[in-house]
This record gives sequence, structure tokens and C-alpha cells, in this order.
Amino acid sequence: MPKLTIITIVYNNVRDIERTINSVINQTYKKIEYIIIDGKSTDGTLDIVEKYSNQISKIVSEPDKGIYDAMNKGLALATGDYVLFMNSGDEIYDEHTVQEVFDSSPGADIYYGETEMYDGNWESLGRRRHEAPEQFDWTSFKYGMNISHQAIYIRKSILTPYDLKYKYSSDIDWIIKAAKKSSNIVNVHRYVAKYLVGGMSKKKHRESLKERFQIFTKYYGLIPNIFNHVIIAGNLLFYFLKHKRTND
Repeated sequence: MPKLTIITIVYNNVRDIERTINSVINQTYKKIEYIIIDGKSTDGTLDIVEKYSNQISKIVSEPDKGIYDAMNKGLALATGDYVLFMNSGDEIYDEHTVQEVFDSSPGADIYYGETEMYDGNWESLGRRRHEAPEQFDWTSFKYGMNISHQAIYIRKSILTPYDLKYKYSSDIDWIIKAAKKSSNIVNVHRYVAKYLVGGMSKKKHRESLKERFQIFTKYYGLIPNIFNHVIIAGNLLFYFLKHKRTND
């Protein structure tokens, strides 16, 4: 039974933090280290976190330099064999998810699955537009980030800190780096996460897209990346015309 470190990053999200905490502490899989990194919230978020302090391994509440700085703080504290980020507002899919992830295949470097999208009223929007690929490697993001940050469990020994030069899309760079080091990646063929639409990458959408283009160019090359983005744009238009939303 590997030990899993789950890290939740939160700042002033009193509305949603309790849902996220409950999705972690109610897991049937018990070998979990739970770390919450709070950015010195002032809206009552920390009061809710403290309510569950006896079920949380480590709580840090202090100012940070942004979401990826906060995530790096969590990584530095993690002692598990694997790491999962489940940020405030998102949820592990159901109480059996972690157990079933690790039961799917022993000893993988990376486990991944599908994500269900939810709006601000916590009503389902269905599966992400970028469906998880049947097989995943470091080249799989060339047509978009088809595994969400909340839906990937990575062996800690192959992880590096987030690159803080990226403010909105460093998770893409982080996952690609880990995938390049991985020799065994397992698709668990189930929903593993519920994602609340409207995070920082949505609020700073243009800046996020610029960073993504830079990251994809770094790994896949400029000319192939331009070509791939034509395909990405076409897929996005087709999905929007069919569903009247993007479900990113």
C-alpha cells in the first residue's frame, strides 16, 4: 500500500473548501497524508480548515508568491510515495477513488483518469472536452492538456518543483517533465476527479494561453506547435458548435 500525499492549495475560498476536505478525508484508502497550504485567508477559510485539523496532517497558513509557489511549499512537505493536487473547490470523484486507482496496477510511476466538470452552482457539465487518452506519454499534450491536474497521481521521486517563471500554466510543464521520466504510466479507466470551472487559468485566460504556447513550443518545436494549434482551434470550434460550451 503506497502512501499518497494529497495537497490542497487555498486562498479565500470559504464557500468551497469544506467540499474538497471532505472528499479527501472520507476516502476508504487510509494511507493518505493530507497537506493544506493556505495563503493567509481572511474570509473564514482557515476556520473551516481548523475544524478538521485532527484529520489533516499539516496545515500551513502564510502569504505566498502565487499558486505555484504555494504548490512548491506543499511538495517540500510531502512524504508520500505519490503526490496528488486537489485544490480548493475540486473533489476526488468518490470515496473509493484512491483505493481503485492503486488497485488498478501496482507500482506505476503515473496513474491518470477522467475528470468531470462542474459549474459554480456545483452542477455537472459532463466530461472535459479534452478526453483522457487511452495511452499517455510526454508527447500527449501536443493537442491540448488532456489530463487535468486533479486527475493525475505521480510518483514523488520523479517530480521536480514547479517552474515559477510560469504563473498560470506551470502545471503543464510540471506534468510533461514527470512523464518524460516515467517508464510505467497507467490509465485507470474511471472518473477520478471533479473540477470546478473558473480557476486562475480561466481568469487570466489570455496570459495562460501564451504560456501554454511557450511550453508546448519548448517541448514539441515551434513549427509543429503552430500546426498542432490549428488542430486545437478546429477541435474547440467543433465542440463549441455542438455543445455550446468549451468544457476546458
